[in-house]
Amino acid sequence: MSVGISALLVIVGAILRFAVSWSGNYVDLQVVGVIFMIGGGVGLIASIIVAIVRRRSQRAAQVYEERRYIEPPR
Repeated sequence: MSVGISALLVIVGAILRFAVSWSGNYVDLQVVGVIFMIGGGVGLIASIIVAIVRRRSQRAAQVYEERRYIEPPR
């Protein structure tokens, strides 16, 4: 999950939890909103951890190049 999708889940969950007053017979939208917010928070934390790990691995893979020139034959 990317940071954007995680933020979207948190926002949609907050809207369902706090702004929607409609309730169906078999679906409680407030509970669905809480589930979306928890899932978005977990996804946000996971995507940040993945980004940190990728950044560290790129920094560790520095390439050192040494060129040796050989004189052409005369």
